[in-house]
Amino acid sequence: MNSNLKTNFSADKENKKIHVQRTFSSSVNNVWAAWTESALLEKWWAPHPWKAITKSMDFREGGFWLYAMQGPDGTKVWARFDYGTIVPLKYFTSEDTFTDENGVPNSDIAGSNWKTTFTEAGNVTTVNIELVFKTVSDLEKTMEMGFEEGFKMALDNLEEVLTSK
Repeated sequence: MNSNLKTNFSADKENKKIHVQRTFSSSVNNVWAAWTESALLEKWWAPHPWKAITKSMDFREGGFWLYAMQGPDGTKVWARFDYGTIVPLKYFTSEDTFTDENGVPNSDIAGSNWKTTFTEAGNVTTVNIELVFKTVSDLEKTMEMGFEEGFKMALDNLEEVLTSK
């Protein structure tokens, strides 16, 4: 992995937001595909030794990705991304929600709204992600669940997937 490629992560409690930025030595086409095609998402989305398993995916405005993160002991944590606005190769918005295996939201665990933006310069693509929470408490609970560490690990996995293309 290129040592210049790192994940910048910041939590802005005042505005109930988390900002994540990561640069990849890959074209925007490849990075976009890795975020929008289930076969590629499954290769990187979950931090090792967990893995992502897609139940269904419909990447379009109004569509959603229903998936589980499965632990080494077989434990599954279900979630879904409901897609809002999609501007191909530029950005998409989504609502991230923990669910049961049928996609029914779990009201005990807060979700967040995401805007994932892709910017290409040469053959380098920067991904900026902004997560917005309803309350500071929701943001804090997400952090307590290990989101920062887990998502950084997942983005490292993505770097490996893109490097192997």
